[in-house]
Amino acid sequence: MVHAVSSYLFMTGCNIEDSQQFGDHDTGLFFMRVHFSADPGVTVEKLRASFSAVGESFHMDWQVHPANERMRVVLMVSRFGHCLNDLLFRAGSGALPVDVAAVVSNHTDFEGLAGSYGVPFHHIPVTRGSEESKRESEERLLRLIEEENVELVVLARYMQVLSDGLCGQLPGRIINIHHSFLPSFKGARPYHQAHARGVKLIGATAHYVTAELDEGPIIEQEVERVGHEATPQQLVAVGRDVECQALARAVKWHSEHRVLLNGHRTVVFA
Repeated sequence: MVHAVSSYLFMTGCNIEDSQQFGDHDTGLFFMRVHFSADPGVTVEKLRASFSAVGESFHMDWQVHPANERMRVVLMVSRFGHCLNDLLFRAGSGALPVDVAAVVSNHTDFEGLAGSYGVPFHHIPVTRGSEESKRESEERLLRLIEEENVELVVLARYMQVLSDGLCGQLPGRIINIHHSFLPSFKGARPYHQAHARGVKLIGATAHYVTAELDEGPIIEQEVERVGHEATPQQLVAVGRDVECQALARAVKWHSEHRVLLNGHRTVVFA
């Protein structure tokens, strides 16, 4: 497969700049990501049309993307804005190769923050305990995603559980950030729970969203060591930092097409 891909690129006037491969002995799958430059006149459309024969011969799942193409994303948030602010800054400064099409929230707390970055803000409220309200809010979200040609939804501390139906319509296109290196402390006030247990590592996990709550394929994790003297408030501050770091890396790698799904796991060519 490596020979077939590299030979095809050579024959079509392309030059390989970076290539990464991984063969998974557990699943029997082979993964490959190739970054290449092309001669003038070699368009993405031509590459997609001509590579299909190579892909079919090896039964590949394959994609071709322009390296300079910025992915369109929607950021969703509730009432904790640290991840939202971090992503907006990174996107605005060029550190993230994304265009933020909109900020969506079930509250209005961060309308001003979104406006300061020139990003449209959409307030989509959800009435607690109302399935009808939840269904209507998700329908509005899906319309926005379609209208704005959005490729990725990022839950930047969005505290509503998405329905199985919505997760099924956007497989591999929703990224969430979860407090805790592993999902050990669920529910309210997780850092206070961690303090009560005397944890020594504060962490965060960025993962794809599936119907199983907080159990989707993991993209990135970040940890920070803490001592016995740390207060719950200090743990919260540390936790917010590692959440921002893990989520930003996950969004960056996804938007650069570096993350490949491998069953319940991921292959990340970082």
